[in-house]
Amino acid sequence: MHVSATFAPETRSTVFSKTSEYAFRATVVVAIASKNGERLTLTDIAERTGAPKAFTAKVLQELARAGIVTSHRGPNGGFDLPPLKARKVNLRMVMEAVGDDTFRQECAMGLGACNSDNPCPMHDQFSKVRDELNNILETTHIHSLTLDLDEVKTRLKI
Repeated sequence: MHVSATFAPETRSTVFSKTSEYAFRATVVVAIASKNGERLTLTDIAERTGAPKAFTAKVLQELARAGIVTSHRGPNGGFDLPPLKARKVNLRMVMEAVGDDTFRQECAMGLGACNSDNPCPMHDQFSKVRDELNNILETTHIHSLTLDLDEVKTRLKI
């Protein structure tokens, strides 16, 4: 089955930074194309992720620098992430590649001095949520996200 991923540009999560969202989208889109034997250009990825082209270029550069995607130059160039490699790449790696670790550090109430020694009123509850989300980021691999799309268990566009 040939799956092509496209994202609605107006959607916005409140859990992750915009950079992480675009990096997740780009990585999944590239992995799906690679699984189908295709390489995607910067323009293709920007269109399919609903991200500005310049921002997509920055995200892809960081993902390539981290070794998550591979950039190929020339007439048959583009970006790829073969299935075997996609099995090893988790969402935490994608976030770290784009320099995003804000979820681990941020206080649920936006207080800069919140920690276990000086907790905000939501600290203990939010710590549990943060721990679970970090577990999800560590255990969710890009390849598994492409499988869910193949089996029509998930969707990328409303």
